[in-house]
Amino acid sequence: MANTDPLNGKLVVLLGGSGLLGSHIAQDLLARGARLRIAARYPERAFRLKPLAQLGQMQFARFDASKPETIAPLLAGADAAVYLVGAFSGDLDALQASGAGHAARAAKQAGVAAFTYVSAIGADAQSEVAYARTKAEGEQAVLAAFPEATILRPSVLFGEDDNFINRFAGLITRLPVMPVFAPTAKLQPLHVDDAARAVGAALADPAAHGGKTYEIAGPEAVDILTLNRAIADAQGRQRVFAALPDGVSGAIATLTGWLPGAPLTRDQWHLLKAGNTPSGQFPGIGALGVTPRPLELFLNRWMVRFRKHGRFGSAAKMA
Repeated sequence: MANTDPLNGKLVVLLGGSGLLGSHIAQDLLARGARLRIAARYPERAFRLKPLAQLGQMQFARFDASKPETIAPLLAGADAAVYLVGAFSGDLDALQASGAGHAARAAKQAGVAAFTYVSAIGADAQSEVAYARTKAEGEQAVLAAFPEATILRPSVLFGEDDNFINRFAGLITRLPVMPVFAPTAKLQPLHVDDAARAVGAALADPAAHGGKTYEIAGPEAVDILTLNRAIADAQGRQRVFAALPDGVSGAIATLTGWLPGAPLTRDQWHLLKAGNTPSGQFPGIGALGVTPRPLELFLNRWMVRFRKHGRFGSAAKMA
């Protein structure tokens, strides 16, 4: 049967495509029949995707968001592009704001039909947190250069290979008493594959989704304390959870956040405390034709490797 997907045979460029979300977007687009150009500072980190592509369906390129001259050549001949570059440290203006604007401008000049900028729930040009502020500035820069671009604001992403659920899971295995930062803060985690499908939907129909902003989140909100308890239950572990007052957790983040391996930086703590749920001011993931799946569908299976005896243990409570 012929592939009738709108992206079949189209060339899509993933700028900053070697990370968690980029890898899952690549898998979704490959399944649609798209051709991919994955551009990143370290494109070799995406080489694991090679077996998923047909001959000539995927290529890799080196790209530095802080160097605008490296962007235009990547977009030559492209039908669509996604800007995925993001970080919590470094030159966030170059990575998330001006870099996004340069990419959108180059895409417009190259005749790219669809451009998607992956921002974040909580993006705010007035925020004191550089991450949230530069994400919002990136949105503004993209729309100024490419008014038909689609802005996606995802909530925190989860997946079997994430650095979110797995970070909590690793701490729970090691600490009999687990300190919990911002215990009452609400999150609405989104499966990374559902986020990838939302990106694909936006690229496939720019006439319907161009010029719009979407807040894409999972189906259920959960507070941090409840999330930690659910992870411990899925591991079959009994743990004491110490809910830290904001003053204490903020001080820890301030004093230790600059250290390698610290649980949270000061900015990450501010973002966590503010929560990560849709504002309701923009359409959600359903408007992109995607039905998000809850974390509980996956958690028990993913936590098997964190149980006391791994896959050879039982699901019963363990010390």
